[in-house]
Amino acid sequence: MNITNEQVIDALRHVIDPDLQRDLVSLKMIEDIHIEEGKVSFILMLTTPACPLREKLKTDCIQAIHQYVDEKVIVDVTISSKVTSNRKIEDKTLPNVKNIIAVASGKGGVGKSTVAVNLAISLAQKGAKVGLIDADIYGPSIPIMFDLEDAQPLVIEKDGKHIISPIEKYGIKILSIGFFVAREKALIWRGPMASNALSQLFFDAEWGELDYLVIDLPPGTGDIQITLIQKVNVTGVIIVSTPQKVALADAGKAVNMFMNKDVNVPVIGLVENMAYFTPAELPENKYYIFGKEGCKELAKQMEIPLLGQIPLVQSVCESGDNGFPATLEKDTIISKAFIKMAENTAQQIAILTMKKNEQKESVNQFEN
Repeated sequence: MNITNEQVIDALRHVIDPDLQRDLVSLKMIEDIHIEEGKVSFILMLTTPACPLREKLKTDCIQAIHQYVDEKVIVDVTISSKVTSNRKIEDKTLPNVKNIIAVASGKGGVGKSTVAVNLAISLAQKGAKVGLIDADIYGPSIPIMFDLEDAQPLVIEKDGKHIISPIEKYGIKILSIGFFVAREKALIWRGPMASNALSQLFFDAEWGELDYLVIDLPPGTGDIQITLIQKVNVTGVIIVSTPQKVALADAGKAVNMFMNKDVNVPVIGLVENMAYFTPAELPENKYYIFGKEGCKELAKQMEIPLLGQIPLVQSVCESGDNGFPATLEKDTIISKAFIKMAENTAQQIAILTMKKNEQKESVNQFEN
C-alpha cells in the first residue's frame, strides 16, 4: 500500500486534544511527516514540555494511523514542544518571556513561596526555560530556599545601562531583593520605594528567552500586586491557600481582586497547600489537620481549576531550610504532587492562550 501525506493528515484529524477540544492537525501540532516503505514518522509538537497528556496523545496518534491508514505500518512519533504565549507581541516589557505566572495568596503563612519555588523547578525539570523573581519585598525567602543567602548577582554594563545578571541554580534563573540587602536588616520602605525595587528586578535584568517567569508575590492585595499588574503583562495568577476557613476567605478575596473588571488578570487556578498530613512511616495515610478539600470546594464555587493538593510533609520544611527544594527529591509523595501541579499549570496556560488567541482572531476577522 502506498501511503500519502494526505492519508496521514486525515487520520490524525481524528485525534482530539482533550484540553483544547480540537484535533491535532487544526492545532498545528503535527510537523515533518516522513513516509518510507512500511513506516510513517512525524513530530508531535506539544504546547508545553510539561504536558501531562503527552503519552496519551502519542498513543492516540499511533492508533489513528493504524485504524485509518494501515494497521501494519510502523509509526514513529517524536515528541517535542513549543511553549505557546498570549502576551502581546508589541509589548516591550520582557518581550522574550512567553508566560509570566504570578503566585499570590490572600494571607501569609500558607506556603506561597514554597509553591512558587517548586513550581519553577518542576517546570524546568520538564524541559522549560524558567526564571523566578522573589517579589516578596518585605520578606524575601528565596535566597534561603536555594541556599543563596550570601550570593550577589553580577551587574554588567550593556548599551550604557547597568544590567543585573540573574543567578542560576537548579536549572532556573533567580533574582530576589534579598540578594541586595543585609539579611539581618528589616526593609523599611514605603510603597513607591518597594515598587521601584520590584521594577528593577524585572526591567533591569538580563532574563533572556524564557518559557515561564514565576513571580513570588507578597501576601495580600497591596501596592506590589497593583504595580505588577500595571507594569507587566501577566499571563495569569495562581492563588495558594490552606484548607482552613480563614485562609479560604482571604483566598476568595484575592481571586475576586484579580478577576475584577478593572484588574482583569486571568486566574490560572488554586493550589491547596498543607492539604493533608502524611507521616513518612505511613505514606498511604492521610490526616486532614486543617480541614478537608476546602480549596476544592472554593475552586468549584468560583469556577476555576484546582491545580494541585500538596500534602503536609516534614521534608518540605527541611528541604526549604537546607536550600534543596522538595521537588528535587525523586519519586516522593511531595515531589510527585509538585510535578502534577506544574503539569496542570502548564496545561491551563495552554488553554488560556488558545482561548485568548482565538478571541484575537475573531476580532481581527470582524474588523476586516
